[in-house]
Amino acid sequence: MVGVSGWQGSEQAPAATAVPVGRPLLSLSLAAMLDDVHAHSGAVYLLAPGEAVLEMAVMAGLPRAFAAPWERVGLSAPIPVAEAVRERRLVWVSGEEEMALRFPRIAVVLPYPFALAALPVATANKAYGAVYVTWPGSHPPELSDRERDHLTAACDRLALRLERAAEERRPVHPEPDLLAPSAPATMTGALGTLEASRMVARLPYGLCALDLHGRVSYANPATAELLGIPVSGLLGAQLWASVPWLNDPVYEDRYRAALLSQHVTSFVALRPPGEWLSFRLYPSTSGLSVRISRARAVAEMTRAGPQQDDGTPGLVTISHVLSLASALTQAASVQDVVQLVADEIAPAVGSQALVVLGTQAGRLHVLGHRGYPDAQVVERFDGLPLSEQTPGTHALNSGVPAFFDSREQLERLYPSRDATPDGMAAWAYLPLIASGRPVGTCVLAYAQPHPFPADERAVLTSLSGLIAQALERALLYDAKFQLAHGLQAALLPHSLPPLPLIEAAARYLPATQGMDIGGDFYDLVPSHGLASAVIGDVQGHNVTAAGLMGQLRTAVRAYTTVGQTPEEVMRSTNQLLIDLGTDLFASCLYMRLDPEREVAVMARAGHPPPLLLRPDGKVRVLDLAGGPLLGIDASATYPTTEVPFAPGSVLALYTDGLIESPGVDIEDALADLGRRLAETGDQPLDALADSLVKGGEKATRERLDDVALLLLRARD
Repeated sequence: MVGVSGWQGSEQAPAATAVPVGRPLLSLSLAAMLDDVHAHSGAVYLLAPGEAVLEMAVMAGLPRAFAAPWERVGLSAPIPVAEAVRERRLVWVSGEEEMALRFPRIAVVLPYPFALAALPVATANKAYGAVYVTWPGSHPPELSDRERDHLTAACDRLALRLERAAEERRPVHPEPDLLAPSAPATMTGALGTLEASRMVARLPYGLCALDLHGRVSYANPATAELLGIPVSGLLGAQLWASVPWLNDPVYEDRYRAALLSQHVTSFVALRPPGEWLSFRLYPSTSGLSVRISRARAVAEMTRAGPQQDDGTPGLVTISHVLSLASALTQAASVQDVVQLVADEIAPAVGSQALVVLGTQAGRLHVLGHRGYPDAQVVERFDGLPLSEQTPGTHALNSGVPAFFDSREQLERLYPSRDATPDGMAAWAYLPLIASGRPVGTCVLAYAQPHPFPADERAVLTSLSGLIAQALERALLYDAKFQLAHGLQAALLPHSLPPLPLIEAAARYLPATQGMDIGGDFYDLVPSHGLASAVIGDVQGHNVTAAGLMGQLRTAVRAYTTVGQTPEEVMRSTNQLLIDLGTDLFASCLYMRLDPEREVAVMARAGHPPPLLLRPDGKVRVLDLAGGPLLGIDASATYPTTEVPFAPGSVLALYTDGLIESPGVDIEDALADLGRRLAETGDQPLDALADSLVKGGEKATRERLDDVALLLLRARD
């Protein structure tokens, strides 16, 4: 195992003695710990001063790159060393499946068979950090009493030494990581090495040696011939870096898997243009030996992916998993999650169909599905009580994934035909557990019998945790979206009142980015034989803005009903907004329509100017007098402007979301709106409203703001 002979001028101190000042305290303690329990890698973390953060101080046995995502770890993080410090106890993880269930973040990056123990480095009064050590996947599933006692005692001694160093104000200096040292060369060893080199040179297949960083330290002539790279071009470089067609994370993944699991791994790779080579990696604690030969079996030559020891393709690699994890963080709605699982995860694991089930009121509900031509097959899952004995309900209730290689295997446990109504031949039932509670089940179905080796089960279990978190966020998103826009719809008029001599149409479109609701509003109010129209936009995109919008709309309707003039309505609404003390502003356009006199009297408060389509087909931008935004100045006045409104005329009132877009000049956008109004103004008003909100350059861009539109046409 990892030793300390690589440290110049130092010897390993006995476990019970104090380490003198200046000696590598952490490295020596960790090396002794690994030797005592026959572990092959490990690390020491120390608590960062003044922070609830663990920082990796020294690592042994493997390159630090293996643990790069966890160089700095928050104490609240769901990983073993943090849990060991939080709970002041030893944390034991027996293998990859348990790692996937308990610590999916680690299993996603390191989906390999290995065992791990994490312990706190702490005295009775203070925690100083933590230690973890790992063993190959061949370690027994239980930690022995001897190993537990040795590890606990070693961590206690290290804590006492750190406490003594703190009392004596001796800082713990940075120490280099420990990798396996090279054995010292002797004359006999040199002669033996020379003869061994001659022997290896005579072999018909390639042999090369990699150190723990993956760098080539030896290669025989056959290796150079098979790879097409001279030996001098291989030595000192990582194999996948010096050979261009091996520069793929898939092959680096096999190297990482071999080192961490200490199991033999293999893969085949295509050397352009058409020669397949087989690589077999034999790991030890000091590096790897790699055997390279021409692939012999046709079946082997057709496999483009990495191989496990049983010869089956590795369908999901680190690069797949990290890519999927990144994509899942971007899924906003439930359907986004379903689509992502269908597009990314199902093909990666060879699944032909999937169902994502949610849970509500003690029943399963189909949230989405792909790959089933007959939707009725999937609908049989919908509404299924969680008390029913089916694989989907059992996985959700127990929190344990279930894998069935064939229909016969499933029907032995679930003989009811209703248990498998989809006609498939193999299934993976993945419980979706987020924040400690079940949110649903993901069912991956296969058209043919499909074996699930241990590493694939571990990866699928890890992915289920990522899917669950994405689904939980999406469910909250959808619920908030429906609530917010339900509130928005409730605050806007459900229909416009019929008016003599005036035809009206309105449209409201929410923003396409985010799910916040806006403060856009409109209304049409008959009063005293006339009609009043209003459109406005409260600052902000949240529930506060929407609530204030509802108050303003109600106030405008009330002021109109009691007979206030347009100028008075604007002053009263301005005063109300100031009195409410919300620190929000609003733009507004208010008009009193008199179709018998064929005029409209308008008042404006910082709102975009309306457009008037005249009976002759020409469009005019109405440059109205006005005042500041509502809610700014209590003494503000809002002068009115009288505009002709002859039969056949159309007034277009809108909020700024209809014309404003990043990178588009406001004058150009307004001109484009006027042109489209002139071209389509003779349409029925509902068709014209649809045309204006859906056409033009604005429609090709994402709406960053809500859009409200109110059209008024004077009739004969």
